[in-house]
Amino acid sequence: MTVMELHPSAQRVKDYAARSGVNIEPIEFPDDGARTADDAANAVGCKVDQIAKSMIFDADGELVLALTAGSNQVDAKALAAIVGVGKCGRADINDVRETTGYAIGGVPPFGHSQPIRAWIDPHLLTFETVWGAAGTPRHVFAISPVDLMQLTQATSAEFTK
Repeated sequence: MTVMELHPSAQRVKDYAARSGVNIEPIEFPDDGARTADDAANAVGCKVDQIAKSMIFDADGELVLALTAGSNQVDAKALAAIVGVGKCGRADINDVRETTGYAIGGVPPFGHSQPIRAWIDPHLLTFETVWGAAGTPRHVFAISPVDLMQLTQATSAEFTK
């Protein structure tokens, strides 16, 4: 049996979790990966709401992380109110890469290049296991919501529509 080397970005996510005392095992999707939460859910055999989307928003100049259940959408006005700013919008792709160290489409919920404040959709907390991006559009990992909150230092809040 040949052991495949893990993509460097996925390995960084795995290593960050391990340093924090959490073991994750990133898996790789074949072909083009999982471009949507539905794709990811179908590939791993879970409900779409078990996919923890890592959405990066620009909150009046500060990038923040909104961890959202797969079928939910972020209500930017609600997120802005929670963050305590006038408005939130999608972050610039270059700013996302600089702050997180990852490209959009594979941004993991933790292990970023720079500290980032995070909030988590309470719906994710209703599952025993959720799945997050592991640094590339082709890699995901399973994790308990409790461990996810620990690693992201996220605050549970209602910010979806």
